[in-house]
Amino acid sequence: MGRETERLVFALNGERYDISGWDPSMTLLEFIRTQTRFRGPKLGCGEGGCGACVVLLSRYDPIKDQVTDFSASSCLTLLGSINHCSVTTTEGLGNTKDGYHAIQQRIAGFHASQCGFCTPGMCMSLFSSLVNADKDTTRPVPPSGFSKITAFEAERAISGNLCRCTGYRPLVDACKSFASDVDLEDLGLNTFWQRGDKGERATKLPNYSIGGMCTFPEFLKSEIKLSVNISNGNRPQTIENGWFRPNSIKEYYELVELNSFNPNNVKIVAGNTSSGIYKDQDLYDRFIDLRGIPELSMIRRNSDGVEIGSAVTISKAIEVLREGKAPTLVFNKIADHMNKVASSFVRNIASVGGNLILAQRGRFESDICTILLAASSIVCIQVGSKRSTYSLEEFLEMPPCDHRSLLLSIFIPSWASSSNVLFETYRAAPRPWGNAVSYTNCAFLAKTSTDQETGDVTLEIVQLAFGAYGTEHAIRVRKLEEFLKGKIVTGPILLEATRLLKEIIVPTDGTAHAKYRVSLAIGFMFKFLSPLAKSLAQPRKCMPTEYNNVKSYMDSVDSHNIPISSRQDIVFNSEFRPVGEPIKKSGAELQASGEAVYVDDIPAPKDCLYGAFIYSSKPLAHVKGITFKPSLASKKVATVISAKDIPKGGQNVGAGWIFGSEPLFADSLAEWAGQPLGLVIAETQRFANMAAKQAVVEYAMDNLEPPILSIEDAIERKSFVEIPAFLYPKQVGNISTGMAEADHTIQSAEVKLGSQYHFYMEPVTALAIPDEDNCITVYASSQWPEGTQSAIAKCLGIPFHNVRVITRRLGGGFGGKAFRSLPVFVSCALAAYKLRRPVRIYLDRQTDMIMVGGRHPTKAYYSVGFKSDGKITALHLDLRINAGIAGDVGPLFPRAIIGAMNKYNWGNLSFDLKVCKTNNTSKSAMRAPGDVQGSFIAEAIIEHVASVLSLPTNAVRRRNFHDHESLRVFFGESAGEASTYTLPSLFDRLALTPSYEDRVKMIKNFNSVSKWRKRGISCVPITYEVSTRPTPGRVSVLNDGSIVVEVGGGIEMGQGLWTKAIQMTAFCLNSEGVVG
Repeated sequence: MGRETERLVFALNGERYDISGWDPSMTLLEFIRTQTRFRGPKLGCGEGGCGACVVLLSRYDPIKDQVTDFSASSCLTLLGSINHCSVTTTEGLGNTKDGYHAIQQRIAGFHASQCGFCTPGMCMSLFSSLVNADKDTTRPVPPSGFSKITAFEAERAISGNLCRCTGYRPLVDACKSFASDVDLEDLGLNTFWQRGDKGERATKLPNYSIGGMCTFPEFLKSEIKLSVNISNGNRPQTIENGWFRPNSIKEYYELVELNSFNPNNVKIVAGNTSSGIYKDQDLYDRFIDLRGIPELSMIRRNSDGVEIGSAVTISKAIEVLREGKAPTLVFNKIADHMNKVASSFVRNIASVGGNLILAQRGRFESDICTILLAASSIVCIQVGSKRSTYSLEEFLEMPPCDHRSLLLSIFIPSWASSSNVLFETYRAAPRPWGNAVSYTNCAFLAKTSTDQETGDVTLEIVQLAFGAYGTEHAIRVRKLEEFLKGKIVTGPILLEATRLLKEIIVPTDGTAHAKYRVSLAIGFMFKFLSPLAKSLAQPRKCMPTEYNNVKSYMDSVDSHNIPISSRQDIVFNSEFRPVGEPIKKSGAELQASGEAVYVDDIPAPKDCLYGAFIYSSKPLAHVKGITFKPSLASKKVATVISAKDIPKGGQNVGAGWIFGSEPLFADSLAEWAGQPLGLVIAETQRFANMAAKQAVVEYAMDNLEPPILSIEDAIERKSFVEIPAFLYPKQVGNISTGMAEADHTIQSAEVKLGSQYHFYMEPVTALAIPDEDNCITVYASSQWPEGTQSAIAKCLGIPFHNVRVITRRLGGGFGGKAFRSLPVFVSCALAAYKLRRPVRIYLDRQTDMIMVGGRHPTKAYYSVGFKSDGKITALHLDLRINAGIAGDVGPLFPRAIIGAMNKYNWGNLSFDLKVCKTNNTSKSAMRAPGDVQGSFIAEAIIEHVASVLSLPTNAVRRRNFHDHESLRVFFGESAGEASTYTLPSLFDRLALTPSYEDRVKMIKNFNSVSKWRKRGISCVPITYEVSTRPTPGRVSVLNDGSIVVEVGGGIEMGQGLWTKAIQMTAFCLNSEGVVG
């Protein structure tokens, strides 16, 4: 029978850990962050999708005496799966005490860290790529200080890691600085050298040495070797003990056939990456790890193809498919496509079989399933003692597999014995290099024959697979295949194939972007088959002479294959030195080494409790009551905090602004979906999150009107937020006169923008600690500590001075942590105040996205008059803004949007502005609030005018820039002096630069050659109104001469506030030695 894993022995940053009695559902990330002193890996999404939690996992094979190193997502990796592994976090690379690693120093020196929350994960992804490249003995020895990694590989090293504030140019520069084939001249702004510096630049980089760090300690190797020689025994165990790792299929079935086996409480895992896609709805207290079964990890290759065990990781499968002296076309295409699935740190632990099981059981948009389906793959399944083989198509049509159905292996035919075989795979996704689920994926295989006289191509075998378009699972389109089989590819045949495919590819009701997904499927099929039709040969005009054919040229300009190339130059004025100088960001190395302390990095105080929200799933409903499902998670509930727990004298206020306030908890009426109803309190954050999912809310709709959900609903029901007169923007001129002067007009055109989630890397988090004398201290990831203090004090009914709010730094904010985060901080403070115990809240990503409203959806109708030369004479705008349920900063937005639009001289400008109140989560400030909407609307108008007149868009833009006179009309005193208005000259310089003109030329060439795909380029001017807000600050010179700078009213969230304060202090004190 499967042995129970009683003790875990592993290494973490070279230190030995020997633990027993652990919770089998605990992830490696949770263990590191709650049971050790290391805080480098961060919880960003909990789905393996952001890379903030990446660590290096190392396994040792005592038979081969070989260490395997790979990056892994620690938020998905279960603690029980790392027995006899070595784990390295960014603290293990380097730190303040032992010195920083070259990776950490170069990321800091290339200005590649802003908020820093993602930086530890970036470091570990890059380190994993360097370690594995340097192990490859077939690669040439690189120059001193460099790795064997290539520049192209270095660019891809962090392709699965998300960054929301730094931007990837400096990150890629830091990565490429290790590449053996890098041209250091191509790297961007850094602190190691300045442009024009002479001498050997490589010597100025922090030194990197191959093999300079041991990833697997010798003591653990010795223990593993010893354990191999000791018989562990196979004494019978019950499944009630937690974590099991059967050593054979027989042992697996013995476990699942026990009377105590309950599929609701037992989870069968290999890599556990499915929990990032389908969130667990309850706690599991028993796990069966399939990776101990040798047969599930086997790999067999023969002349017909390769058989891969179901527990083989996706990364290993890619490696196997690319092995051999001459990998087949089919294998290469499958491997290339698999390399775009998820990210490296997920592929390294996710199994191929697990991916297929997810696709078979539920509506998982699996790319792997689709491409294997087109290749005629076969699966082997065991049910009890019976083994059977099925085509993958048959497997997908079977009833969902349960715990008695064990997927053993997948056989992939090589098609090597077949000549004239074509095989292509396609996917369309928000991001091309993984970390994004496909909108549609396809794979096509065809065996062809060509008539030597006519050149006609006949399809002998056709296999077309489609998935992710809104279907239960990937399918073969048999009807279309039968139609195409034996036919010569011609234009009419493709037209009929398109008609048939439209009938077959029908997304289910509720599928997002349904028409787009269908069009993608048709486009991919056409792209595959059209080159086989003589009548549809692509044009060759304007193709550069050095290319032999269209395909070779198209491949050369494919945006996925072009090396990343860009640079940034700073013209520095030494008059105010060091203010404005591009120095290294203060604390950048601390962020890279994982030592920078964010709110959730603060060690939990004794007796700390954790909170998770129960929120309304209805936009407008009476709340009758809240109960909990009978489950393991429900047993973890300590209490629930709600509106009735607000102290006497306190107010049910979660957030307050000058335009109104918002309740902390719904009392009896929920007014929007996402409104907090209560706060579940439990002993851990995981228990609290899971317990909140067990809540059952009873709603009633008695005597309620339908909710207002859209701008159209709000207009129909006249539901608006008042715009104060002093915030209403100024109209310019006379619209009737301007329209009369126009040669052409466009009437009542529409432009609209949806919402956008803030997506800061660090979710909203808080830690509230009750203090003496009716006081409370709250550590909050807040952009607005003073507003946080005010809201907490009002809710608790205590003086402001009894509330202390501390924010050291944020892991990104973008406006989402200014106003919409206040209810989280207030709820945390209320729970701590009520229970007299520390309480911590760390929002899971889904709750964060639901409760924090995002950008304001906007709709505009415009009528514009203009001359034949493109000069605009008049614009009337009907602007509608969806503010959500509360005012928040909505009344400020009309002014901000019109202000952003006024980068152009509209001649005469009038508008009608409405801020709509709807039963949605309140929208709020978000990264360039109002400017994004205003600039988008303005550019839509300009491009519409250019299109009507058939003029170059840049010419119309340039024609409608302000002169200083019109600037004063639109902006008043803010216009400044004429000499300070530089937008026209800046725009001209950019549009006339050789790099821009070269890109325009390249795009024209591409569009002339590419029949179906087109490219474009645009120059977009942007103006921002600059305003200042006086805030207190204090500079203290201490007895030893060191300096302390306290910055009031500002939060360090990646923008370099501390760095700027250091520079200004140094300038004012005439001391360049100030370092912070």
